[in-house]
Amino acid sequence: MRTFDPTPLFRASVGFDRMADLMDRVLAAEPVQPTYPPYNIEKTDENAYRISIAVAGFSADELSVEMKENGLTVSGRKAEDKDEQRTYLHRGIATRAFERRFHLADHVRVSGATHADGMLHIDLVREIPEALKPRRIEIASARSGEHLLDASAA
Repeated sequence: MRTFDPTPLFRASVGFDRMADLMDRVLAAEPVQPTYPPYNIEKTDENAYRISIAVAGFSADELSVEMKENGLTVSGRKAEDKDEQRTYLHRGIATRAFERRFHLADHVRVSGATHADGMLHIDLVREIPEALKPRRIEIASARSGEHLLDASAA
């Protein structure tokens, strides 16, 4: 039972629309999250990340990685098994279709993806634009005489 109402927080904030959307998405999400396929998210550098997804049984042609706006979608669809004469005594390698979604932060983009040894590695990098990086502002000192002349001219 969820009774948390964040409305009072949004009355005193400006420009936090994404935060509100994120909180709404988290609170509205289904409590049961899919667990297939398993994945890891690791930080490889200050501005670099890697998502590793276990995709045993899938070839690179059967996997799809798409980035749209701030969302990353990874999906896999196994091709039809052409050898129908196989008889499995135990089938423990799951090859069912899947779709896994990740929400990416601002200025994070996919720099590459590799498929090796049953793992799909997706490398991400955060590129902060120059306009958003901290910069030092020089403080000029005003001379008292110039300040008075500017005020009287107005």
